[in-house]
Parts: sequence; structure tokens; C-alpha cells
Amino acid sequence: MTRKRVVVTGLGATTPLGANVPESWSALLAGKSGVALLSDEWVADLPVKFAARVSQDPSEVIEKAHLRRLDRSESFALIASREAWKDAGEPAVEKERLGVVIASGIGGVTTLLEQYDILKSKGARLVSPHTVPMLMPNGPAAHVGLELQAKAGVHTPVSACASGAEAVGYALQMIRNNRADVVVCGGVEAAIHQLPMAGFASMKALSTRNDAPDKASRPYDLDRDGFVLGEGGGVLVLEEYEYAKARGAKIYCELIGVGLTSDGYHIAAPDPDGSGVVRALNFAMQDAEAQVSDVVHLNAHATSTPAGDIAEANALAKALGNHVDQVAVSATKSMTGHLLGGAGAIESIFAALAIKERMAPPTINIDNLDPQVVVDVVKDKPRALPKGDIIALNDSFGFGGHNVVLVFASI
Repeated sequence: MTRKRVVVTGLGATTPLGANVPESWSALLAGKSGVALLSDEWVADLPVKFAARVSQDPSEVIEKAHLRRLDRSESFALIASREAWKDAGEPAVEKERLGVVIASGIGGVTTLLEQYDILKSKGARLVSPHTVPMLMPNGPAAHVGLELQAKAGVHTPVSACASGAEAVGYALQMIRNNRADVVVCGGVEAAIHQLPMAGFASMKALSTRNDAPDKASRPYDLDRDGFVLGEGGGVLVLEEYEYAKARGAKIYCELIGVGLTSDGYHIAAPDPDGSGVVRALNFAMQDAEAQVSDVVHLNAHATSTPAGDIAEANALAKALGNHVDQVAVSATKSMTGHLLGGAGAIESIFAALAIKERMAPPTINIDNLDPQVVVDVVKDKPRALPKGDIIALNDSFGFGGHNVVLVFASI
């Protein structure tokens, strides 16, 4: 039996770089940073006083009455999915053949904390009746599924910072397994709040470059000192190729493979030998039925942590072998910050656009490339990608040792 082919037909996003995909992509190619100092009063008590908020607040596009019933992460999912669905041409798919997979690493954490404050200060009677639907991690997927009336399945992978990429991989498998013809997939996160930031800061995971927040996210730079917390989300519309072709859909690229592994090493630290990443990339290429020599671009996880960047770079060098010098590596978190469960989703969008536009985004803030980094990093300016049949990868990793690699191909 011939395996079903899966293509990307719609893209949607709300990010620190733009209110939508075109704005985010344009800012990315221009090397702009979405990181800035926070104005919230609670940052006074924190060692880290900056983050990467979305460029357009949800209140600007969702009516106030509706917004009160949504966690911030759920609003991101609706904004991004509406753009992606419209971009795909609003396919008239049977609802029983339409699926949704929207991931989140943390879920409605801001709702949980805000409602707990209300409980303690004003009493149980004033806790919102919408609290549980707002804080549950599957809330973003559920709201998108309800709006689209999707009946092939609505799912929420939760695997920390690998969640968004895992959602895209799950959607690929839904179509291959003939559960759906169209799947709306991606990831969101809204965790810029005092407690999550205090927790990450306590772990020494965040950069403390308060004097220059736009320079704080610096993947692969010798002086990197941690990641920058971001928020937002990205959504892709995947379709079975013959279905998309029959309806005359615009096609960005083809999603041809996914590889998933786990490290079995540590709850928060990456395995220094990178064997889990190597296996994930190998599995992804096997699943794609492609060769490493076909890969021309990779959107790296590259969070800007001292240990993580080196472990990933070394693993990529092992997996790509002699071809490593031919792969243009972009670390887009240098501009967006780290969207946790939304990271793999917006970076999948960037990988799809890199394929479509034949352009690898730059990595900013590299003043002194760490000599231990042995991959070909695209610095400061975009780099043109070759013509012909090409492949781009997106890799994502998460606390708990989750590893995901996605394979996109030109079509």
C-alpha cells in the first residue's frame, strides 16, 4: 500500500516578531529582536526583568467578552489557527475527516495563578466558573476544535519544549493512518508570569542581561548565559496531498518525516553525548526515505543555554557527518526568545517558509562564535538556499529528555 503524502497548505502565527506570519517572517529575515524589558510591577523582585511578549495583544483582535473566557494561551491558538485556516483557503473538508493537534508545555498557568490569588484574597465565590476550561492544557486544542467542529480527533501532546514539534509529527501520522484528510496543528504558550520566571531564574536557566535585553538571546555565542522566555504560538494546516491537489490548494512544502526519541538521562539537562538527538534525526531521515546529503537547512532548537547549545551542535555534527558543512543552521530563538511548547510550531513555520522562499533566516547576537560549535551557523544576514529538490529540518527538545526532528521537503 502506497503511503499517503502530507503537505503544508496553511500557516498562522502570533509571535514576538509580528501579529501574523508575514510580519513575523519579515522581521525574522531583517534580524529584529522581539525581546524587551517588562513593565509589570512584579518584575522588581526578579533577577530577570525582560521577556519576548507577542507584538500584538490578543485584546486587539478578540472581543473582551470572549477573552474573559479564554486563557492567554487559548487566545493565541485561536488567533493563529484562524490565520492558518484562512491561508489554507478554508477547506470544505468533512468534519469527520478534520483533526486538531495543538500542544502546550504548561497550559493555562497564568489562569491558575490569577484565580488562586482571587481565591486567597476574595474567597471561593469569586473564582471564575471558567477556571478549569481555561487552565487545562488541552484548552487551546479544544477551542480550535470546537470553532472548526473537528471530529476526527482533538489532541494535545505535552512534552515541554518539544510539544509544538511533536504536535506536527502527530498530525502527520493522523493523515498517514487515514484518520483525517486535514489536520490543524501546532503549539502555543503563555507563561510570562512571576512564578514561571522565578522558577526558571532559580534554575539559572534564564539570561540575566537586563542592561541589553535585545542582546540576551545569543545561541552559540561564547558569552551566552541562558534563554529568554517568549510567548505566542504557531499553527500549520496539513493535508493529504491528493486531497489538497484536488481542491487546488496552495502548497508550501511537503512534510515527509518525523523522528521521536527520549534521552533517559535527566529531568532538565540534555544528555551531553547527544545520542538521543542523533537517533531522532536518523529515525526522521529513515521515515522520510531521504538521505542526509539532501538536507540544506536546519532550524535548530538552540535556546542559548551554555550546555544545551553545545550538546545539540555536537549531536548534529554526528548525525550529519561529512555533510554538516553543507547545512545552513539558523537559531531563530535569538530573535523570538523561547516559546516553550510553542517553539517547535513557529520554527516549523519558519522551516516551511525557508523551503518555499529558498531563504535561511539569520542568527543574531553572535559576537564570538563558541569554538565548540561545529555546525555552519547563518549569522547576521539571511542566506539563499539552493534551487532544485531540497530538504529542511526542524529539531526540538524538552525537559524530561524529549527529542523531535521534523523533515520538510520542497514540492
